[in-house]
Amino acid sequence: MPEWPIRDVARATGLTSRTLRHYEQIGLLRPSRVADSGYRFYGDAELSRLYRILTLRALELPLSTIQLALEDNATLAEAISSHLALLEERRTRTAQQIAAVRQALDAVAKGQAMTIQEVFAGVDQTQYEAEVRGRWGDEAWERAAERRAGVGADQRRCDDERSLDVNGALRDAAASGEEPAGAGFQALVAAHHRWVTDLWGGLVPDRAAYTGLAELYVADERFAATYGGQRNAEVIREAMQFWIAANLE
Repeated sequence: MPEWPIRDVARATGLTSRTLRHYEQIGLLRPSRVADSGYRFYGDAELSRLYRILTLRALELPLSTIQLALEDNATLAEAISSHLALLEERRTRTAQQIAAVRQALDAVAKGQAMTIQEVFAGVDQTQYEAEVRGRWGDEAWERAAERRAGVGADQRRCDDERSLDVNGALRDAAASGEEPAGAGFQALVAAHHRWVTDLWGGLVPDRAAYTGLAELYVADERFAATYGGQRNAEVIREAMQFWIAANLE
């Protein structure tokens, strides 16, 4: 049976040897054998399992959920077939998202009025995974993804509507010229902080994390666009800074 050393597997997948060893430690992916030197090797069965792990990770599923999903020990052919089906489903969602973004762009270009739902219809929140993981750690994203995966379609729709409401309210407050330190704006920021806490699966953003989020809204043009432009993002950051000073140690 052919085997591949951990170095080659890491190079082929883009993972690090440390990640592969972590997968082994938590029982997600064990090597086919370990040499006397401690060097790991992987066979066909392990590569099949790793293929499925990577496809499920691409869907932003937490490792605990992936571990449960792999209990059926599917073959590599079955894993690839399942991956193809998931890609085709994602292609459909992407096509719908493109259509929504084009519609929004056309409306803006023509000066047409848009509802807050129409503005945010083409925004894919999963694009921010790297920022969440890099700035606030894997726990924030893992808990958020696990919560998302553990609720039904109705709750997801409620979550999405809440996201639109919370962020749309901040956008409208900034656009209308509300005072960032005023009671109304500060109440919206408090609601936003609670929303982030729920989004992160109950992990409460501390002073450093919430300050970093406020800075990210200005630094990243994608976030700024979500809030109606750079100026709005700066006003929202200012309001968040006032709230942080008053409420987070």
